[in-house]
Amino acid sequence: MTQQKESVVTPERFESGLTWQQYFADRVVRNREKFQYNYDETHIGEDDAAALRALVALPDGPAKVLVLGEDWCPDVFRGLPVIVRIAEAAGMELRVFPRDDNLDIMNEFLNHGEHQSIPAVVFYTRDHGYICHWIERPAKANAEMGEVQKLFAGLDREKDRDKMRDLNNEFQTGPVWASWREATVKEIRALLKEKCG
Repeated sequence: MTQQKESVVTPERFESGLTWQQYFADRVVRNREKFQYNYDETHIGEDDAAALRALVALPDGPAKVLVLGEDWCPDVFRGLPVIVRIAEAAGMELRVFPRDDNLDIMNEFLNHGEHQSIPAVVFYTRDHGYICHWIERPAKANAEMGEVQKLFAGLDREKDRDKMRDLNNEFQTGPVWASWREATVKEIRALLKEKCG
């Protein structure tokens, strides 16, 4: 789905969004340590950083990025810190909007035209021209979700609560999530190259 012709995201609306620092300080109540962990563990390699900076430098390059998210969502506390690192490495201006307070924006960027999936990441030119958007998680994560669900197969939500929590925490700090962070960087770089380069 492409953006509507008359977007609710005007340049002024974009500017009213929260910086990463403001969002983390004021809006992240749940999963703070997971946001921080994913931020600390995301590293943008020099090859990716140089390619992203070159794209931003283009006349219609991705100079601005808007992210919709909520602090309870695993795809957000994994993915938003990656987007922040991409923006920092590339020199993009980033603004974060809590999804549930900005459903009019969310409704422009529905997953498959119907789902309010987050994070929703929208890229704009310097003069606020829409470039493209990216939703939820990389294709690698979607492909591996079935394997991940097998970790929890046979566990009872009530009886095995502690075991489920421990497995979840182990998974979120393990190599699979690390590979999803890396896949997010590669996928966004490829998407922006396709749209701008």
